[in-house]
Amino acid sequence: MAALPVGGAGVSAMSRTAPSHPLCSTDSVSEQLEELQLTLGEGPCVDAFLHGSAVLAPDLLTCELQDRWMVFAEAALEAGARAVFALPLQMGAISPGVLDLYARFPVRLNAEELADALAFADLATLVLLDARIDETGGPRDGPVEDLGAYRAEIDQASGMITVQLGVGIEEAFVRLRSHAYAQGRRLGDVAADVVARRLRFPPDAEPDEAGEDP
Repeated sequence: MAALPVGGAGVSAMSRTAPSHPLCSTDSVSEQLEELQLTLGEGPCVDAFLHGSAVLAPDLLTCELQDRWMVFAEAALEAGARAVFALPLQMGAISPGVLDLYARFPVRLNAEELADALAFADLATLVLLDARIDETGGPRDGPVEDLGAYRAEIDQASGMITVQLGVGIEEAFVRLRSHAYAQGRRLGDVAADVVARRLRFPPDAEPDEAGEDP
C-alpha cells in the first residue's frame, strides 16, 4: 500500500441481500469513511458495489462530487479525506465487498497506481472470501469473529424494529441508520442499544426519532 499516494484503506463486507458492514481499516480516517458510507447509504463504496466498477473521486471539493454525494462529501472532508477511491472486491460472479482508499490531498491515480490498487483489491477479495462470510452476517468458521458479532447485532436490531414499527426489514434498517446519523453515533452502538432494549422506535416516530426505554 505504501507504493500508492494514499493515507489509508478500509474494507467493507457487502451483499445485495444485507446491509454493508465495516470489516477493517488502517486508521481513524478510513474507519470513519467506512462508518459514514454505511450510515448514510451513499458514497464511492456504495456506488462501486452497486455498479461493480471502480469509483475514483480524486477531489471531493469539486462541484460534481459535491452534488453526487451531498452529505457524504462534506462529512468525508471533515474526517480528513480529500480523495477517495473505491474498488469492488470481485471473483467471478462473487462480490463480497469493497476496498476504499483515501488521501488527505487531491490526487489522481495514474495507470500503474490504479493497476496496483486493483491488485490490492484482488488480494483483499481472497482474504475476505477465505473468511467465508455468509449471507446471514457472520463467518462460518473464519477468523473475523468481531465482524460476525457486529453484523448479527445490526441484523437483530433491524428485526426488532420491524416489530416495533410494523415495517419491512429494509425500512427498519433505514430507520436505524437514520437515527444513528441524526444522533451522530456509530451504527453498531445504536444497534446495541436496541438489542439491549435501551432504545425503542415508537410507531408514530419520524424516521430519525426514537426514545429511550424507561
